[in-house]
Amino acid sequence: MNDGFLRNAWYVIAWDHEIPADGLFARTVLGEPVLVYRTADGGLTALADRCCHRLAPLSAGRKEGDAVRCGYHGLKYGPDGRCIEVPGQDRVPPRARVRRYPLALKNRWVFVWMGDPERADPALLPDNFSCDHADWCYLPGYMHYQVPWLLIADNLLDFSHLSYVHDKTFGGTPEIARAQPLITEIERGLRIAREVRNVPPSPYYQSFRPFDTPINRWIVYDFVLPATLLMHSGGRPAADADDDLRRAVQLHSCQALTPETATSTHYFFQESHRADQGDAQTRQRIFDSLLTAFEEDRQMITAQARNLALDPAAPMLPLAMDAALVRFRRLLQQQLQAEAAAGAAGAAGAA
Repeated sequence: MNDGFLRNAWYVIAWDHEIPADGLFARTVLGEPVLVYRTADGGLTALADRCCHRLAPLSAGRKEGDAVRCGYHGLKYGPDGRCIEVPGQDRVPPRARVRRYPLALKNRWVFVWMGDPERADPALLPDNFSCDHADWCYLPGYMHYQVPWLLIADNLLDFSHLSYVHDKTFGGTPEIARAQPLITEIERGLRIAREVRNVPPSPYYQSFRPFDTPINRWIVYDFVLPATLLMHSGGRPAADADDDLRRAVQLHSCQALTPETATSTHYFFQESHRADQGDAQTRQRIFDSLLTAFEEDRQMITAQARNLALDPAAPMLPLAMDAALVRFRRLLQQQLQAEAAAGAAGAAGAA
């Protein structure tokens, strides 16, 4: 399937709390409708949300024990995707089944594997440790974008925009855009580190504790395939030693992009504070700040997408600030080519 999506990868389909205890949950991933529900043993199952009979969504039906019944003509499917009952006929055709997708639950993120089930490797799950760790606290977030996922990935790979899109929230100083990031390759992704020294504290950092002197800020994150950001960030008074965190703001963020379609995207996010450096009000303040800043991103990227749609062939001028996003797109293209080659080899072997 040549749709530009990397399929042999784990994508976040939901936060764990979004899946009801005894109901049906549906979300589209890579252009495919997917149904998720819980089984009696506490596990999760994911099926194609498309009845094999007339292609009605199974999510419009009902859950019956560990099975789901189509709400259109009543076909009943087990958690493995096999149809186990067809009303009005004794025999269930062997072809009456829907696809089952591999699922994984890790630190409150529910991941779905959209490619070859035999290649669904849990070792490829990202390390979203702060989503479920006693030392870190946060509120979970989700946003929906009506733009292609790669435009959002570009935004996350180039934090120079913090100085301008978020000048009154996350940014607070033009020095972020002026600081040169250190970009290194890691397994299935990039590590991007940016240090900004002796700058005024942003309003966001001032909301944690009052700073009456300049601060040194650090932003270090991994951006790994298919599109997950795992970030350590913070700031300390500029007079403090680099290893002195007593007066520092320390944060960890996990963010994931999941393409819904070619032109729409799911965005899962959280930013955690140290459990010993805040309370419920801190968590709410962080979450509210994220919503404000990410809405700033969404407005800018949506406006960009409208311009691109008017003239898709219009050239972009590459600049030094694009280094990380260019390298990530190159890495993604290499993975897409390898996946296509493996698929072609498999098809030739089957023939």
